[in-house]
Amino acid sequence: MRQTWRWFGPPDLTTIDDVVQTGAEGVVTALHHVPYGAVWTPQEIALRQQQVATRRDGTPSGLAWEVVESLPVSEAIKQQDGAWREHIANYKTSLHNIAAAGIEVVCYNFMPVLDWSRTDLRHRLPSGATCMRFDINDFAAFDIHILARPGAVEDFPASVVAMAAQRFGAMNEAERLAIGRNVTMGLPGATAGLTLDEMRAHLIAYDGITPDRLRQHFVDFLSEIVPVAEQLGVRLCCHPDDPPFALLGLPRIMSTEADYQTILTAVDSPANGMTLCSGSLGARSDNDLPGMMRRLGSKVHFIHLRNVKRETAAQFGSFFEAEHLNGDVDMVALIAEIVAEERSRKAQGRSDASIPMRPDHGQDILDDLNRSAQPGYPTIGRLKGLAELRGVFAALERQQ
Repeated sequence: MRQTWRWFGPPDLTTIDDVVQTGAEGVVTALHHVPYGAVWTPQEIALRQQQVATRRDGTPSGLAWEVVESLPVSEAIKQQDGAWREHIANYKTSLHNIAAAGIEVVCYNFMPVLDWSRTDLRHRLPSGATCMRFDINDFAAFDIHILARPGAVEDFPASVVAMAAQRFGAMNEAERLAIGRNVTMGLPGATAGLTLDEMRAHLIAYDGITPDRLRQHFVDFLSEIVPVAEQLGVRLCCHPDDPPFALLGLPRIMSTEADYQTILTAVDSPANGMTLCSGSLGARSDNDLPGMMRRLGSKVHFIHLRNVKRETAAQFGSFFEAEHLNGDVDMVALIAEIVAEERSRKAQGRSDASIPMRPDHGQDILDDLNRSAQPGYPTIGRLKGLAELRGVFAALERQQ
């Protein structure tokens, strides 16, 4: 695996100097300040490359921008509304500029409105560490009583509806505001989430867009974009839904192996691939991560390795982000499948035999607890995860 590190640019509390010390071989980043649907210009791309390549003292870092995460797909494209055709044209131009800069892997997602959803961004564990957590009862309390989404009560089991009412009744105003901020925080690189009114407006815009319709919009997008990416030598890789089940009445279409198989088959190209995120997919009990890597491995262009601990036996329920080797995802078995896929690629002479991987998320530990980093992206917690994953990979790679 090609060991990489996600960096959010100059505002990131983790500096490029820090990334060098982690032992990461490359950097994953994006132009988060560029509005969705706008063109990534050669100048902005070159500036970010220079920032990645330079330490604070001006000397070379030895690192390069190797993976784009992500080149966002606008809501207009997902809805096929407004300026969506212009946004597709701009997406193609951005891919040309990215490829011209020598970057070959582009991660993106097709999730409506939010890139991820959690109810607690600093859940305290018995060890004293904190992590991100999704509590289905708290989420239902937000959806039904705080957001007051029409029809929300019908989307949850009766037991969850009852518990949500109890949770909401026990919350003070500050706690209600906090859970609203947490749930709406899920935008990449963001430090502030959507307001409730903004969230309601987004949900209204998706009224009438069924999963089948959104899936067709996705295929339409790929039919336009993938031929361009293939011509440029760029590998596109779609990130799964996070969490991998329906929320807020929004359609979710990238939550299972069957979802990926449908999209990869619909637009069959080496440029149309998958970001295998073990944490996102692992939050759903019926997703077999080692099996997915074994069956879809040839189309896996990027890997996020993190773990989750599901708190109930329910297929869709509460979970928290566990240590990388201690959750419900069998990380050793998954990495063994990654090693097998890389060996197969090497035997085939593929130029992408080493798949870029980054340690995804991490628990806040030690000095992380006092730094208030981007939720899920503490320096020390991710370094601990990378060290553990690196050890598993090194041991398995030596086995014949």
